[in-house]
Amino acid sequence: MLRALCAIAVGLSAFIVLYLMLTRRSASQQQIARRLQELRQPGLQARGPRPSGSRTPGMREKKDIPFRERVLFPLRDALERTANQLTPVELRAWLKRQIVLAGKTQQLTPGSVFASMMISGGLCFGMVWIYADEHSMPFLQMLAVELVGTFVGMEVPLLALQNMIKQRKKRIMKELPEVLDLLCVSVQAGLSFDASLEKITARMHGDLIDEFRRFQDDVRMGMVRRSAMKALAARCELQDVSLFMTALIQAERLGTSMGKTLRSQADNIRERRRQYVKAEAMKAPVKIVFPLVLFIFPAIFVVTLVPTLLFLMKNM
Repeated sequence: MLRALCAIAVGLSAFIVLYLMLTRRSASQQQIARRLQELRQPGLQARGPRPSGSRTPGMREKKDIPFRERVLFPLRDALERTANQLTPVELRAWLKRQIVLAGKTQQLTPGSVFASMMISGGLCFGMVWIYADEHSMPFLQMLAVELVGTFVGMEVPLLALQNMIKQRKKRIMKELPEVLDLLCVSVQAGLSFDASLEKITARMHGDLIDEFRRFQDDVRMGMVRRSAMKALAARCELQDVSLFMTALIQAERLGTSMGKTLRSQADNIRERRRQYVKAEAMKAPVKIVFPLVLFIFPAIFVVTLVPTLLFLMKNM
């Protein structure tokens, strides 16, 4: 039974892969043909179609195209489109939000994340099925184990995405005090806020700097500054960044000094950062209890008590 199911699954997978490859290849060839037709000059269009053996300048033969561009990339794009169509609307919106918070909008899409969830869940389902079949589990127990294994497998990509969000927030929190100090110094030196931000984004790198670059691009494209600042705070989803953006919006609306606003915000962020470090330091004694009990205390007991026990057993 297991071998038959495995054979059917392999056959269906091979059929789907071949179908996606063929459809993607024909679509890409049609797109190339249309693009070449648009690039041809009017004089060339009057000459009629080219012979089948001739080559257009700049065109590459199939053998010159790498395997990943001919097969892997089209297959990936087809799988992403299929997964994007199968993803529920609510889940797609939530995944899109999580991808924005992780800062992976250029690398990931909701369809790719959903496809990775399906693949991971399918792999876990297969491994649990093989384990349950080898140990001859009852049907209900096997069904429960299969459901749990599939759920755990589907959660693995989401856990990885959540870990990326957590790490990105830590990096932004670490970069924020330095960026605020540089902004404050630049504004107090006579530069405007936009000029100071331009100088900083041109010479620094990091997740927060990337968000400020996107903020500048939004403003250049015509977005209202307040809306661009609110969008930046929403993409970071951090209280310190939200407070900073809110202070800038109020300073711009009320016409107060930008230098004083930045100085007060820099002092507040430094103080909040100091309190956060102190809170983390206070957690250290609690976190070290488990390593002490599990690893250090047993070693101390072995070193101190075992020789005494051996001496007593020898003399008894």
